[in-house]
Amino acid sequence: MKILLKKTLYWFIAFFVTIAAVIYQRMTGPTYPVDITITTDTTDYKFDLPRSHGGETDCLVEIEVPVSFSGEIVYRRFPTAEPWDTIELMRVDDHLIAYLPQQPPAGKLEYHVNLREYDRPIELGLEENIVIRFKGEVPTWALMPHVIFMFLAMLWSNATGIQALTGIKAYKRNAFITLILFVVGGLILGPVVQKYAFGAYWTGWPFGEDLTDNKVLASVIVWIVAILVDRKKDRPWLVIAAALFLFAIYMIPHSMRGSELDYGSGQVVTGMMLLLPWIAQGTRTSGELPK
Repeated sequence: MKILLKKTLYWFIAFFVTIAAVIYQRMTGPTYPVDITITTDTTDYKFDLPRSHGGETDCLVEIEVPVSFSGEIVYRRFPTAEPWDTIELMRVDDHLIAYLPQQPPAGKLEYHVNLREYDRPIELGLEENIVIRFKGEVPTWALMPHVIFMFLAMLWSNATGIQALTGIKAYKRNAFITLILFVVGGLILGPVVQKYAFGAYWTGWPFGEDLTDNKVLASVIVWIVAILVDRKKDRPWLVIAAALFLFAIYMIPHSMRGSELDYGSGQVVTGMMLLLPWIAQGTRTSGELPK
């Protein structure tokens, strides 16, 4: 009974750590909506501004504020030095709405919302423009299994690391299960999802520098090495190291240095490759907020 309770506790800890890591990764990633809170007199108004949009439709920007508010969205393609375009926010019941024009997969826009109350400008507290990335529609049959397998891989990795640390022999079996889950979720289903979203199965090494793809590849290699070296002689510290490596990988925000459409060439680039042409021109960062 004591052993059973101990094993249950280990899995509970692993589950808690996994949930916390997933929430942190999503909330710190570059595609998570920007939370805005504005205060007028004694009233707070909260709304989100999107940084990711999938499908073949324009992206809805929706702000719930009283009828005393008005405004517009100022935007342009990113990263470019093109002139800014303006879309007036329309009043629909209790909301101001506008649609950012749909872009090809991996295409981006940078934008800023100008809000006014009775013609008095309202400060949103943003120091730079918001960048939104567009992507293709990913079918549920591909996305959901990918998410589930990646979550289970992280869960099994955490539990396996704890078992190896505490001397539970089941860590060897669970290390193999971790590898299988990660291969299915990351190396099989992951490229399928990316193909639908951005038009390419794999944009990591050696074909590109997509950070998400490279994170998956590095984690798989580390787990393979740990399992093979630990196979004949117990070396639990290798499995612990592999679990810690995967946890550290998950702490890197999702979609960092991901696919981006180069509007000049019409090609999708990734990682450091997408930085170089724009650093020289000084157009990579969005700079001052549009007026």
